Amino acid sequence: MTKRDFLAMEDWSPEQIDHLLALAVRCKRGEIDGGLVKKVLAMVFMDPSLRTRASMETAMFLHGGHALCLEPGKGSWALETDLDVVMDGTTVEHIIEMARVLSRYADAIAVRSFPKGSDWGVERADHTIRNFARYSDKPVINLESSRRHPCQGLADALTLREHLGETRAKRFVLMWAWHPKALPTAVPASAAIAAAHLGMQVTIARPAGYDLDRDDYATIRALADQRGGSLEVTDDVDGAIDGAHAVYPKAWGSLAHFGNPEAERAGREGKRDWRLTAARMRMTAGGQGIAMHCLPVRRNVEMDGEVLDGPQSAVIDEAENRLHVQRALLLELIG
Repeated sequence: MTKRDFLAMEDWSPEQIDHLLALAVRCKRGEIDGGLVKKVLAMVFMDPSLRTRASMETAMFLHGGHALCLEPGKGSWALETDLDVVMDGTTVEHIIEMARVLSRYADAIAVRSFPKGSDWGVERADHTIRNFARYSDKPVINLESSRRHPCQGLADALTLREHLGETRAKRFVLMWAWHPKALPTAVPASAAIAAAHLGMQVTIARPAGYDLDRDDYATIRALADQRGGSLEVTDDVDGAIDGAHAVYPKAWGSLAHFGNPEAERAGREGKRDWRLTAARMRMTAGGQGIAMHCLPVRRNVEMDGEVLDGPQSAVIDEAENRLHVQRALLLELIG
């Protein structure tokens, strides 16, 4: 039987994603028990986590399985991810052996690995997650990589459906937000892909110099066209938010200055007004649009506390839905 990996939402057909979302609804309603008894999920966290680790461990427990967590360089050997390296430095374990060994112990492997290098031309290939998938005999789940966070994208899609009902032709705004650090583009790209999957009119509002990867735009646009939606990119944040049904503020770094912290930091200067405020929420459709965020969020930096704690915030629902979509994903892959 050919294994199935879950590295990006767009790797699966729209029909398969719809099936996962429907299964997640059933999980959330309490209609499905068991299904993962004596199943093991091996999680490899090369970067920090709260929701991802907690929700994955809980998902396995709820369905009778077990999740084990490895943190290379802490509780397990320092991991080498370069395939063509002479290992005479600080790393001890190679990704090839790790993937192959965990394939013998577990029914699936889930990996989190943020971009580490200084060359986006290299990082955009997403080598770490794809090499785990290449050398693992069992399904590999992406828990956030350089390019994608598909489990978050699933949760975003489920949350949009829950709060908006019919999503086709409704307006989704992915809003760049100021942040003291240059963050990866995996979450914003995945959020836009999720909205495109739902047939929404997707607008990406970002200042000049903060475009997503060109291939991300192509993927979002192609999926939006297929599902009856659209994609627009603008630097007019207030014009984008006006009449929107959902606003998703999210920080990400400039790919044009990837690997150049000083130039990237200079590009963010003077942009602290790129923040989701209560005044901007009043500009949404009927003043009732929803506010979303993947968490963790910098309060009063990316989004005002008044918005986060207000009645239009879908942020905690979104976080809960990580659990339910991942329950569905695990049942689909190894249940």
